[in-house]
Amino acid sequence: MVDSQVVLNGQTFAYTFYAIAIMLLMGWFGLSLKRAGKSSAVKSGLFYSFTGMLVVLGVSLHIITYNTIPWAPMDLNRAEIKPDKTFRISVENHKFVLPSEKLIINQNDKVLFDVDSKDLTYGFGLFRSDNSMVFQMQVVPGHRNDILWKFDKPGVYTIRSTEYSGPKGAYMIVKDAVEVIAQK
Repeated sequence: MVDSQVVLNGQTFAYTFYAIAIMLLMGWFGLSLKRAGKSSAVKSGLFYSFTGMLVVLGVSLHIITYNTIPWAPMDLNRAEIKPDKTFRISVENHKFVLPSEKLIINQNDKVLFDVDSKDLTYGFGLFRSDNSMVFQMQVVPGHRNDILWKFDKPGVYTIRSTEYSGPKGAYMIVKDAVEVIAQK
């Protein structure tokens, strides 16, 4: 599975380039209008060609980045995927109740996090040691709340609530709750 940070960096680069191209088109069009004082200063064929290229580029970016979302194939095929481990976690009164003090996972395991809320809507997010997010989901009482994830890098992760559930929700952090152990 591609790391979500790699996907974010790639999409940031691609969409920044695309936004700059759009701004250049608008700047060029505006400058041409200002210099000539009329719209005929910009040749319509050139303007529409450039605009068409931007539309093709934008659609291509969406098609290319569609399959870079790391969890998409696993989510689309999850009926056929059997998790290597399942962790049932409950949340109540602004506290995560884990099945053990530390959730140990082997590298390349597919893990199902099945999270149940007893009272409020919470978030369930897994964060790296640099505080960047690996994944998150909303946890709604009375509904199925689970996420299937493949851990392809060893590391230690923190669980945090990613949904506003009142002032106490800001303190819903379980440091170093998940450890992914390297394969031997």
